[in-house]
Amino acid sequence: MTNPTRNSLFIFILILSISLTLCSTQKNQIEKINGVNFVSTPYPVDESNFQPIVDINANFVAAIPYSFTRGRTPNVSFNTPSQWYGETVAGTINIIEEAKKKGLKTMIKPHIWVMGDGWAGEFELTNEKDWKKWEAGFDDYILTYAKLADSLDVDVFCMATEFRKVVEKRPQYWDQLILKIRKVYNGKLTYAANWDNYDKVQFWDQLDYIGIDAYFPLKHIATPTVNELVYAWSPVKKLLKDLSDKHKKPLLFTEYGYQSVDFGAGRHWDIDVRNLEPNEITQKNAYEAMYQVFWDEDWVAGGFLWKWFPEHQESGGKQNKRFTPQNKEAQKIISKYYLKHKKN
Repeated sequence: MTNPTRNSLFIFILILSISLTLCSTQKNQIEKINGVNFVSTPYPVDESNFQPIVDINANFVAAIPYSFTRGRTPNVSFNTPSQWYGETVAGTINIIEEAKKKGLKTMIKPHIWVMGDGWAGEFELTNEKDWKKWEAGFDDYILTYAKLADSLDVDVFCMATEFRKVVEKRPQYWDQLILKIRKVYNGKLTYAANWDNYDKVQFWDQLDYIGIDAYFPLKHIATPTVNELVYAWSPVKKLLKDLSDKHKKPLLFTEYGYQSVDFGAGRHWDIDVRNLEPNEITQKNAYEAMYQVFWDEDWVAGGFLWKWFPEHQESGGKQNKRFTPQNKEAQKIISKYYLKHKKN
């Protein structure tokens, strides 16, 4: 004879087990911004250029319209005939519209190139007159693309990228710029701080996401393991969680990525890739560790990998030492985690 009490207990345990499994699955399936930073081209793109992005289970694309300034001078130049098409207003419209045709969400992320220096982080001026002129030109640049972002229903606008010195020396300027952007753009707003000075940004409370370009040096050996990299992330993760808690804002990795070369998970700016061997495993392990550490955390909104070229079949590959994960082992890792954290 069947024991009713035993059957009831079995059914209770079964239901409890299923419930716990579903809760665990739901936690691990938090939808993220699974994005790519899209490399501009000198010619128009079409929706076929975005199919490989869909194939890796990404759901966001960042368009990057460039402007130019010259070191120690106050002029800002953008949307000029000398620029590549994809870096201009027309090219940005083209990228956004074609990405949307494939069901992808979008971000516009302006970058400024400092001619003679390259990186915007060290840009500064020496007198108030020049600062005011530069700020007026930068306003024109950013507000042009903020208005464009609003007209195209762009989901996120990143108002600037990696201005280490300008952010520290001109804090009132950024307060004013944010107010101006909010008047013309109704989507989510962020700023891309470099990994080594995000703590100097004073305006996180005014934005929707804390944006960080996450090139933290983790382990400066040729081929670190996933476990070594996860361990290296531990103190950084605590700092980032504290930052998110302090400002009550989610973290967004506006850029993250690794070169597929020996020492690619360390201080990449200190290595000369020409003298090093290609190393897909270092890049793959670094991506795996990144996702293990952050992608299940509800205080992390997600991020945009650096970087993705429009001509997928001709990009990356085993002998390519650069940041793109295309046609490398890392692409499989990205696809796996992006699928796990993708809305069905």
